[in-house]
Amino acid sequence: MTKRNDVLDAIQQQGMLPLFYHAHERESIAIVQTLYANGIRVFEFTNRGEQALSVFKALIAARDKEMPGLYLGIGTIKTEQQAQDFINAGADFIVAPTVNTQVGECAHQAGLLWVPGCMTPTEIALAQQAGAGLIKLFPANILGPGFLTAIRELFKGQLFMPTGGVDLEIGNLSAWFKAGVCAVGMGSKLIDPKDTSGLAQNTLKALALVQQARS
Repeated sequence: MTKRNDVLDAIQQQGMLPLFYHAHERESIAIVQTLYANGIRVFEFTNRGEQALSVFKALIAARDKEMPGLYLGIGTIKTEQQAQDFINAGADFIVAPTVNTQVGECAHQAGLLWVPGCMTPTEIALAQQAGAGLIKLFPANILGPGFLTAIRELFKGQLFMPTGGVDLEIGNLSAWFKAGVCAVGMGSKLIDPKDTSGLAQNTLKALALVQQARS
Protein backbone atom coordinates (compact mmCIF):
# COMPACT_ATOMS: atom_id res chain seq x y z
CA MET A 1 0.00 0.00 0.00
CA THR A 2 3.06 2.24 0.07
CA LYS A 3 2.64 3.77 -3.39
CA ARG A 4 -1.05 4.38 -2.73
CA ASN A 5 -0.25 6.33 0.40
CA ASP A 6 2.71 8.13 -1.15
CA VAL A 7 0.59 9.37 -4.06
CA LEU A 8 -2.22 10.42 -1.74
CA ASP A 9 0.27 12.36 0.38
CA ALA A 10 1.77 13.98 -2.73
CA ILE A 11 -1.63 15.15 -4.00
CA GLN A 12 -2.50 16.64 -0.61
CA GLN A 13 0.89 18.32 -0.27
CA GLN A 14 0.72 19.79 -3.78
CA GLY A 15 -2.87 20.87 -3.25
CA MET A 16 -3.77 20.48 -6.90
CA LEU A 17 -3.69 17.82 -9.58
CA PRO A 18 -2.93 19.09 -13.11
CA LEU A 19 -4.49 17.04 -15.92
CA PHE A 20 -4.57 17.08 -19.71
CA TYR A 21 -4.68 14.97 -22.87
CA HIS A 22 -2.61 15.42 -26.02
CA ALA A 23 -2.41 12.99 -28.93
CA HIS A 24 1.30 13.55 -29.66
CA GLU A 25 4.21 12.23 -27.62
CA ARG A 26 6.67 15.09 -28.11
CA GLU A 27 4.19 17.81 -27.16
CA SER A 28 2.93 15.81 -24.17
CA ILE A 29 6.44 15.26 -22.86
CA ALA A 30 7.19 18.98 -23.25
CA ILE A 31 4.09 19.88 -21.22
CA VAL A 32 5.03 17.49 -18.41
CA GLN A 33 8.63 18.76 -18.46
CA THR A 34 7.33 22.32 -17.99
CA LEU A 35 5.03 21.27 -15.15
CA TYR A 36 7.88 19.41 -13.47
CA ALA A 37 10.35 22.27 -13.87
CA ASN A 38 7.90 24.59 -12.12
CA GLY A 39 7.22 22.42 -9.09
CA ILE A 40 4.66 19.76 -10.06
CA ARG A 41 5.36 16.31 -8.59
CA VAL A 42 2.07 14.51 -9.24
CA PHE A 43 0.06 14.75 -12.45
CA GLU A 44 -2.79 13.05 -14.35
CA PHE A 45 -2.78 12.23 -18.06
CA THR A 46 -6.31 11.62 -19.35
CA ASN A 47 -7.40 8.65 -21.43
CA ARG A 48 -9.38 10.64 -23.98
CA GLY A 49 -8.05 9.55 -27.35
CA GLU A 50 -6.80 6.56 -29.32
CA GLN A 51 -3.17 7.54 -28.73
CA ALA A 52 -3.51 7.78 -24.95
CA LEU A 53 -1.78 4.50 -24.10
CA SER A 54 1.20 5.00 -26.41
CA VAL A 55 1.64 8.61 -25.28
CA PHE A 56 1.40 7.55 -21.64
CA LYS A 57 4.14 4.96 -22.15
CA ALA A 58 6.34 7.69 -23.64
CA LEU A 59 5.64 9.91 -20.63
CA ILE A 60 6.61 7.11 -18.25
CA ALA A 61 9.87 6.58 -20.16
CA ALA A 62 10.67 10.31 -20.10
CA ARG A 63 9.83 10.51 -16.39
CA ASP A 64 12.09 7.57 -15.57
CA LYS A 65 14.92 9.13 -17.57
CA GLU A 66 14.82 12.75 -16.42
CA MET A 67 12.06 13.57 -13.91
CA PRO A 68 12.74 11.75 -10.64
CA GLY A 69 10.11 11.92 -7.93
CA LEU A 70 7.20 12.55 -10.33
CA TYR A 71 4.04 10.47 -9.96
CA LEU A 72 2.16 9.89 -13.23
CA GLY A 73 -1.46 8.81 -13.03
CA ILE A 74 -4.05 8.06 -15.68
CA GLY A 75 -7.56 9.51 -15.74
CA THR A 76 -10.85 8.86 -17.55
CA ILE A 77 -10.59 5.14 -16.86
CA LYS A 78 -14.01 3.59 -17.39
CA THR A 79 -13.36 -0.17 -17.70
CA GLU A 80 -11.39 -2.89 -16.00
CA GLN A 81 -9.43 -3.53 -19.22
CA GLN A 82 -8.41 0.12 -19.50
CA ALA A 83 -7.27 0.09 -15.89
CA GLN A 84 -5.18 -3.03 -16.40
CA ASP A 85 -3.61 -1.72 -19.62
CA PHE A 86 -2.42 1.49 -17.95
CA ILE A 87 -1.33 -0.27 -14.76
CA ASN A 88 0.80 -2.54 -16.96
CA ALA A 89 2.20 0.61 -18.62
CA GLY A 90 3.34 1.93 -15.24
CA ALA A 91 0.52 4.17 -13.97
CA ASP A 92 1.07 5.36 -10.40
CA PHE A 93 -2.64 5.94 -9.71
CA ILE A 94 -6.05 5.61 -11.40
CA VAL A 95 -8.66 8.36 -11.76
CA ALA A 96 -12.16 7.57 -13.04
CA PRO A 97 -15.24 9.63 -13.99
CA THR A 98 -17.59 7.11 -12.35
CA VAL A 99 -17.75 4.58 -9.51
CA ASN A 100 -16.79 1.39 -11.34
CA THR A 101 -15.84 -1.02 -8.56
CA GLN A 102 -14.03 -3.33 -11.00
CA VAL A 103 -11.70 -0.46 -11.86
CA GLY A 104 -11.24 0.14 -8.16
CA GLU A 105 -10.41 -3.50 -7.55
CA CYS A 106 -7.74 -3.41 -10.28
CA ALA A 107 -6.13 -0.44 -8.59
CA HIS A 108 -6.36 -2.01 -5.14
CA GLN A 109 -4.78 -5.27 -6.31
CA ALA A 110 -1.87 -3.29 -7.75
CA GLY A 111 -1.50 -1.30 -4.51
CA LEU A 112 -2.49 1.93 -6.26
CA LEU A 113 -4.71 4.87 -5.34
CA TRP A 114 -8.16 4.83 -7.01
CA VAL A 115 -9.93 8.18 -7.38
CA PRO A 116 -13.52 7.70 -8.63
CA GLY A 117 -15.77 10.55 -9.73
CA CYS A 118 -18.97 11.16 -7.76
CA MET A 119 -21.89 13.57 -8.03
CA THR A 120 -24.32 12.34 -5.35
CA PRO A 121 -24.20 11.20 -1.71
CA THR A 122 -25.17 7.70 -2.86
CA GLU A 123 -22.22 7.54 -5.26
CA ILE A 124 -19.89 8.81 -2.52
CA ALA A 125 -21.14 6.11 -0.16
CA LEU A 126 -20.59 3.43 -2.82
CA ALA A 127 -17.09 4.74 -3.51
CA GLN A 128 -16.28 4.67 0.20
CA GLN A 129 -17.52 1.10 0.49
CA ALA A 130 -15.28 0.15 -2.44
CA GLY A 131 -12.21 1.61 -0.74
CA ALA A 132 -11.71 4.98 -2.43
CA GLY A 133 -9.06 6.90 -0.50
CA LEU A 134 -9.80 10.09 -2.44
CA ILE A 135 -13.08 10.99 -4.17
CA LYS A 136 -13.32 13.31 -7.15
CA LEU A 137 -16.31 15.66 -7.08
CA PHE A 138 -17.26 15.85 -10.75
CA PRO A 139 -18.26 18.02 -12.49
CA ALA A 140 -17.13 20.62 -9.96
CA ASN A 141 -18.61 23.64 -11.73
CA ILE A 142 -22.09 22.07 -11.55
CA LEU A 143 -21.82 20.89 -7.94
CA GLY A 144 -20.06 23.92 -6.45
CA PRO A 145 -18.45 24.29 -3.00
CA GLY A 146 -21.88 24.50 -1.37
CA PHE A 147 -22.53 20.86 -2.24
CA LEU A 148 -19.54 19.68 -0.23
CA THR A 149 -20.40 22.00 2.65
CA ALA A 150 -23.88 20.43 2.78
CA ILE A 151 -22.80 16.78 2.72
CA ARG A 152 -19.38 16.83 4.38
CA GLU A 153 -20.66 15.84 7.84
CA LEU A 154 -22.15 12.69 6.32
CA PHE A 155 -18.68 11.53 5.28
CA LYS A 156 -16.32 12.55 8.08
CA GLY A 157 -12.70 11.78 7.30
CA GLN A 158 -13.25 11.30 3.58
CA LEU A 159 -10.87 13.20 1.28
CA PHE A 160 -12.40 15.11 -1.64
CA MET A 161 -11.02 16.80 -4.75
CA PRO A 162 -13.21 18.84 -7.16
CA THR A 163 -12.44 18.50 -10.88
CA GLY A 164 -14.05 20.05 -13.92
CA GLY A 165 -14.39 23.80 -14.09
CA VAL A 166 -12.32 24.78 -11.07
CA ASP A 167 -11.19 28.35 -11.79
CA LEU A 168 -7.63 29.60 -11.48
CA GLU A 169 -8.59 32.51 -9.25
CA ILE A 170 -8.42 33.00 -5.51
CA GLY A 171 -12.16 33.38 -4.83
CA ASN A 172 -13.09 30.03 -6.37
CA LEU A 173 -10.11 28.20 -4.88
CA SER A 174 -10.69 29.65 -1.41
CA ALA A 175 -14.36 28.60 -1.50
CA TRP A 176 -13.40 25.02 -2.31
CA PHE A 177 -10.73 24.74 0.38
CA LYS A 178 -13.02 26.39 2.93
CA ALA A 179 -15.64 23.76 2.03
CA GLY A 180 -13.12 21.08 2.97
CA VAL A 181 -11.35 19.73 -0.13
CA CYS A 182 -7.76 18.47 0.20
CA ALA A 183 -6.80 19.43 -3.37
CA VAL A 184 -8.31 20.65 -6.65
CA GLY A 185 -8.11 19.14 -10.12
CA MET A 186 -6.89 21.65 -12.71
CA GLY A 187 -7.45 20.91 -16.39
CA SER A 188 -8.14 23.38 -19.18
CA LYS A 189 -8.08 26.36 -16.82
CA LEU A 190 -4.38 25.58 -16.26
CA ILE A 191 -3.21 23.72 -19.35
CA ASP A 192 -4.09 24.51 -22.97
CA PRO A 193 -2.39 21.72 -24.96
CA LYS A 194 -2.66 23.82 -28.14
CA ASP A 195 -0.90 26.84 -26.61
CA THR A 196 1.64 26.18 -23.86
CA SER A 197 3.37 29.57 -24.03
CA GLY A 198 2.02 30.61 -20.62
CA LEU A 199 2.16 27.22 -18.92
CA ALA A 200 5.22 27.87 -16.75
CA GLN A 201 3.76 31.12 -15.45
CA ASN A 202 0.32 29.57 -14.93
CA THR A 203 1.80 26.64 -13.02
CA LEU A 204 3.66 28.91 -10.61
CA LYS A 205 0.55 31.07 -10.26
CA ALA A 206 -1.67 28.05 -9.56
CA LEU A 207 0.65 26.65 -6.89
CA ALA A 208 0.86 30.06 -5.21
CA LEU A 209 -2.91 30.58 -5.31
CA VAL A 210 -3.52 27.13 -3.84
CA GLN A 211 -1.19 27.92 -0.94
CA GLN A 212 -2.92 31.27 -0.45
CA ALA A 213 -6.36 29.65 -0.56
CA ARG A 214 -5.37 27.12 2.10
CA SER A 215 -3.90 29.66 4.52
